[in-house]
Amino acid sequence: MVFCATPWASPPIALALGLAFASLAAPASGADGRERRSLHKPTKFLLQASVVGLGFSMNLQKVVDAGRAGILFTIATIAGTLVLGYFIGRAIRISRTTSHLISSGTAICGGSAIAAVGPVINATDEEMSVALGTVFILNSIALFVFPPLGHRIGLTQTQFGVWAAVAIHDTSSVVGAAARFGAEALQIATTVKLARALWIVPLTIATAFAFKRRSTKIAMPWFILFFLVASVIRTYAAGPWDAIVYAARVGLTITLFLIGASLSRKAIATVGVRPMLLGVILWIVISTASLFAVLRFIPSR
Repeated sequence: MVFCATPWASPPIALALGLAFASLAAPASGADGRERRSLHKPTKFLLQASVVGLGFSMNLQKVVDAGRAGILFTIATIAGTLVLGYFIGRAIRISRTTSHLISSGTAICGGSAIAAVGPVINATDEEMSVALGTVFILNSIALFVFPPLGHRIGLTQTQFGVWAAVAIHDTSSVVGAAARFGAEALQIATTVKLARALWIVPLTIATAFAFKRRSTKIAMPWFILFFLVASVIRTYAAGPWDAIVYAARVGLTITLFLIGASLSRKAIATVGVRPMLLGVILWIVISTASLFAVLRFIPSR
C-alpha cells in the first residue's frame, strides 16, 4: 500500500498487487471474511474522498455540459441494459433479484448501484455477493483491457473518456482506466460517470415500484454533490488545487489496492457460471453499443 502512494505505481499495478495480496495472504483462522469486510468502509470512504478531490480539477461548465449533453443516450442505455438483463436472466434461469442486481450494476455504476438497489428488493447476502463479485471481476478486466484497446482503435482522449464512463461499471475502474489513458480522458470520464451515477436515485424508485416495495429508503450518493461543490470552488476561486488533485489520484490508486485485497478466492468462487455469463453478455452489448455511438457522434479530432 505504501508503494501505491509513490509515483511509480499506477491503478492497474495497484489492483494487481491487491489481488496478489488477497491470494497469497491466506489467514490461518476463520476470520477471513471479517477481515476482508473490515476493508469495505475505509475503501468506500477513500474512493468517495478521492472522487471529490478530482472535482478540483474540473471546470463547472464541463460538468454541467456532461450531464446535459448525453441525457437521452444515458436513458436509452440504462433502460436497454435493464430490459435486456431481465430477458437474458429468465432465459438462463437466474433469479429475478440476482438478474436485476447485475443489470443495475452494469447499467449505472457497479457496486454503488447494487448497494442502493439491494435493500429495496430484499436481496440476500448471497445474491449481493454474487452480483458484486460478477461486477468486480469484469471491472478488474476492464482496467487492464480498455486503455490498450482504446489506443489500438485510435480513440481520442474525449472519445475514450466517454466510452470508459459508459462501458466500465464502477467509478474506481473508470477513473483508473481513464487516468492510464490520459489527463483529458480522466476529466471527461469522471464528469460523465458521476453525471450517470445520479441516475441511481430514479433507478431505486423505479425498482421499488417494479418489485412492489412501497416503503423504501433510498441511498443518496452525497459524494456526487460534494464533487459538484469542489468543481464550483475550482471554477471561481484560487487555491492549491493541483496538490489536492494529486492527492486524490494517489488516494484512488490506494483504493484500487484495497479493493483487490478485499476480494477473496471464496467470493470469486461463489459467482457461478450463469451470473457471470449474464454479466459478460450485458457488458459486451453495452461496450459495443457505446463504442459505436462514440465513434459515430464524437469527432475524432
